[in-house]
Amino acid sequence: MERRRRGIASGERDIRRAAQALARYLPTRLAPLASIAYNFSWVWHPDGEQLFRDIDAHRWRLCGQNAVRFLQETPEESLNRAAMDESIVARAEYLCEAMEQTLARPAREDGVVTTEQPVAFFCAEFGFHRSMPVYSGGLGVLAGDILKEASDQALPFVGVGLMYRKGYFHQRVDARGWQHEYWYETDPERRACVKVTGNDGRPISIKVPIWDEEVAFHIWRVDVGRSPLFLLDTELPENTPRTRFITSRLYEGNRQVRLAQYTMLGVGGLLALDALQITPSVIHMNEGHPATVTLELVGREMAQGRSFEEASEVVRQRVVFTTHTPVPAGNETYTKDEILAVMPRVLRNLGDDVEAALRLGRINPDDRNESSGMTALAIRMSRSTNAVSRIHGGVSRGMWQPLFPGRAVESVPITHVTNGAHLPSWMTPQMRRLLDRHLPDGWQAPERVTDPATWRAGDKIPDAELWVASRESSHRMAAWVRSKTVTDRLTRGDTIDYVMQAAQTFDPEVLTLGFARRLASYKRLYLLTHDRDRMLRMLDGPRPLQLLFAGKAHPMDDDGKRMLEQMFSLKSDPRTGRRVAFLEDYDIGLASLLTAGCDVWINLPRPTLEASGTSGIKAAFNATLNLSVLDGWWAEAYDGTNGWAIADNREENHAVQDARDAVALYDLLEREVVPLFYDRDANGIPRGWVARMKACLRTIGPRFCATRMLDDYVRNIYSAR
Repeated sequence: MERRRRGIASGERDIRRAAQALARYLPTRLAPLASIAYNFSWVWHPDGEQLFRDIDAHRWRLCGQNAVRFLQETPEESLNRAAMDESIVARAEYLCEAMEQTLARPAREDGVVTTEQPVAFFCAEFGFHRSMPVYSGGLGVLAGDILKEASDQALPFVGVGLMYRKGYFHQRVDARGWQHEYWYETDPERRACVKVTGNDGRPISIKVPIWDEEVAFHIWRVDVGRSPLFLLDTELPENTPRTRFITSRLYEGNRQVRLAQYTMLGVGGLLALDALQITPSVIHMNEGHPATVTLELVGREMAQGRSFEEASEVVRQRVVFTTHTPVPAGNETYTKDEILAVMPRVLRNLGDDVEAALRLGRINPDDRNESSGMTALAIRMSRSTNAVSRIHGGVSRGMWQPLFPGRAVESVPITHVTNGAHLPSWMTPQMRRLLDRHLPDGWQAPERVTDPATWRAGDKIPDAELWVASRESSHRMAAWVRSKTVTDRLTRGDTIDYVMQAAQTFDPEVLTLGFARRLASYKRLYLLTHDRDRMLRMLDGPRPLQLLFAGKAHPMDDDGKRMLEQMFSLKSDPRTGRRVAFLEDYDIGLASLLTAGCDVWINLPRPTLEASGTSGIKAAFNATLNLSVLDGWWAEAYDGTNGWAIADNREENHAVQDARDAVALYDLLEREVVPLFYDRDANGIPRGWVARMKACLRTIGPRFCATRMLDDYVRNIYSAR
């Protein structure tokens, strides 16, 4: 049998065979769509989604934009009709050719990162499209954006994660606003992924010791452009029910299962790379979840005769770490008994140095009663640690200074790489076409998109053209909101009168505020209604407001759920039915609509708990203006012309700070935001507002795109020694 390709190319032939099998079910002229469907590069091509939608819009919606399932289920009549449409056939051929050119480009190699030794990016979640639900929120979307950007730059890069069969939870909210969670099984066989097979044609099967069992897993390959993502899957008949559940649900509530997931991710991920013959130049741990990879590496070095200390130093030179959250819930710790129960044989590889390994995860290494944490372990076992914004860097140095006794906070070795977002994924096709006409040719190329001079040309865009592009996104969003609001409210059991209010009155020409993110209490959604009467007056004033909000509270976060329930208490006022809408089950697809269609993006974190935040960056790519607390990325971006800011005046008394920040929010809305939006010239164009939109694009585009972010990682983290 022909020998399989290994290394970064592992699974390519499996992808190709799956695409060929799918193509056999399609009309010959549509055969290129099969290859397109098995590579997520179509997601950020300007015509990618629209091409599938134009074949059968209704089926596309029913299939949840899952391109593989769509081609499997679309009625023959629709496929044949599309095959007779010369425009659709030509667009499919063009998209397939563009994808092949992307895959054929020579790799970007810099002496450290090469095709033979790529970056291995370990993360608990990856969010690059809603049809592959192995993400929960910002951490996963950032990981997905990094994979996309690595593809755009042809940087040798592989992702390592878990194939969650049930993914993250789905959200249903009842009539009083209380969140309920539910999960359902997703079938990877009907998604754009394949199991990686060996020379015998069977899926590669690997075993990792977890609890007192040898847990078998298979490897799925997902192509994100030219960046392969390898997802580990324990849903195999030879496993016990307990171990099959390891890769069932993202951020599982059971602590032992969650630790088993992190063992699978770190230890199993390294074993998977071994089986695929991938030798990474750099192992990048994105958050602390995969920190167990360092223990596996240390055990291997000790097997070669090195002491624990020598082995640890060798491992540190291969590993870098990004910390994302200053919130305690994001920095998990486990007792010695919990660790020994879940990963006894992993620790056994360390011989008599188990206690030394546990010390690495403690704030005070000598306190045997202290639990060991993933973040502390990751910091101590990495040659480089970075936060995700300038402010977060300072916060992280303060948080983790006890790991470096005798060092002043400012000298703690934690730097920062401010997050960015993948511009082609988050900028609407309308906005991209507009910028194509007015920015220099090739403005999206990696070497040009980070140059401020490239974006200065945007100042010359006619105001009317930019305003029309913005309104197109608002109208598209409004149409979708009217439909979804009816469905959501009917599902909750609301009265028909209340159900129809938003459908009949939600207006794309009314100033629309958007608030969509994880519903944790520190995000302070409740500030929007801190002064209930004042907000209600703004909603229904002569120059009205509309509010769209969305987000999920963690299943175990009752405070977050109560915050949502508090917002629903506004339903008793008749003005809110037509001006306020909560959109259930927030995901990447909904985020794309809201960040592009809202006029103002609201962010109200309690300083300094917002590590970075990226949703506002995505909004800014579409000239949606930010109104945010000066925390995270916005503290670096805001210049007085490109949005609005609430000062970072920290206050130990949270009630006092909440009251002050709420007043600042309402004052900005009433005195600046609302007048500027509704102040129109004779042609109906708000000139002052459009000037801010141009400043938003010019100042945020080059500095907060993923191109700049990945360049920072390559130059300052991966290549630095």
